[in-house]
Amino acid sequence: MKKSLKVLGFFFLFGSVVNAQKVDFQELTLDNGLHVILHQDKSAPVIITSVMYHVGAKDENPQRTGFAHFFEHLLFEGTKNIGRGEWMKLVSSNGGTNNANTTDDRTYYFEVFPSNNLELGLWMESERLMHPVINQIGVDTQNEVVKEEKRLRYDNQPYGQFLAEIKRHLFKKHPYRWTTIGAMEHLDAATLKEFQEFNAKFYVPNNAVLVVAGDFEFDTAVKWIKQYFGPIKKGANIKRETFVEEPIMETIKATFEDPNIQIPAVFACYRTPSMKTRDARVLDMISTYLSNGKSSKLYKKMVDDEKSALQVGAFSFSQEDYGAYILFAVPIGTNTTESMLTDIDEEINKLQTGLISEKDFQKLQNIYENKFVNNVANVEKVAENLAAFYLLYGDVNLINNEADIYRSITREDIKEVAKKHLNSNQRLVLDYIAPKDNAKN
Repeated sequence: MKKSLKVLGFFFLFGSVVNAQKVDFQELTLDNGLHVILHQDKSAPVIITSVMYHVGAKDENPQRTGFAHFFEHLLFEGTKNIGRGEWMKLVSSNGGTNNANTTDDRTYYFEVFPSNNLELGLWMESERLMHPVINQIGVDTQNEVVKEEKRLRYDNQPYGQFLAEIKRHLFKKHPYRWTTIGAMEHLDAATLKEFQEFNAKFYVPNNAVLVVAGDFEFDTAVKWIKQYFGPIKKGANIKRETFVEEPIMETIKATFEDPNIQIPAVFACYRTPSMKTRDARVLDMISTYLSNGKSSKLYKKMVDDEKSALQVGAFSFSQEDYGAYILFAVPIGTNTTESMLTDIDEEINKLQTGLISEKDFQKLQNIYENKFVNNVANVEKVAENLAAFYLLYGDVNLINNEADIYRSITREDIKEVAKKHLNSNQRLVLDYIAPKDNAKN
């Protein structure tokens, strides 16, 4: 009886922890269309100022790929009131850090400052939006930076081309068919006017969300936001084209030679629905079940028990319009990529024909509960999630409600989603190999 009471007490305690982690926020929209989200967290004397723009690789001209990622770099070059090369110095000299990242769907910039530098962070982001300096010197400088990044992260990185190859074969019409890094020949061919026009079209207040999170006072933050962002002119409405892919009805087979590897790999890849759908969230849970940690099904079977794979994994590459569900394996010894695929398919088939055990399902739920608690405990992550849920999902309240969606997923849902989306005739099988003179004997 005492043991039962202790267990019951734990669940009550855990439930209160989850409820206590509710993220409170306030919203307003300026006359120029800039949406603002404010989240107060006084647990540490830190402030995050961040802006997410609804522009990513999918918004590019097919002959000018890489523009969105290029701007991730270019908009650190300087502004009318921040000299070239001074941005980073200004941040670091005031005790802050900053960064940016780009996906197919959005670009995100942020600063982390001691809380007494809120005004500085807001002014800097307003400068990036209102007064960017886009000239030939900056374009030429960042062109070399991006080329070096491509060489290090893609061209010369073992298995660095796998995502580019997957996207190229999974998508025929949608701009997801190219990578965020883009093609260097497109950047080389672009004129300064094209870069300036891209900025004028997408880097406007009505295509962005500003998030302020951390230790601040609401009235003061709103006053400075209106002071620095209010005068920025609204941009023209952006018309976005809808791209619809035909369903994959039979297996797509492809081969890619990577000169940077000696051991081959195999990728089984499925085109999946938007990250906003319930199915995408079920696929997240399937990925966790299959390859999260050493006790996961694929790792335990292929790496630990059979010792047939050097590495194996599954992940859901979720995006705004479509997703890609990717499974991969690297064989060891005399094992082949064909046998890797057979082993992977056996685990998928188990998901499609039966229910996972109650024990495994409880483990999944525990993993996601822990994830939700960790996400709202980190103010930087909260800021990014608030921006993404507003801009990409259209529902800021998902910061608190998305956990309920995952909690509502059942073992039956896992089975049905696997049957719906993970069939062998609906996928790409990519043999990722070394050139013959490179292959390990």
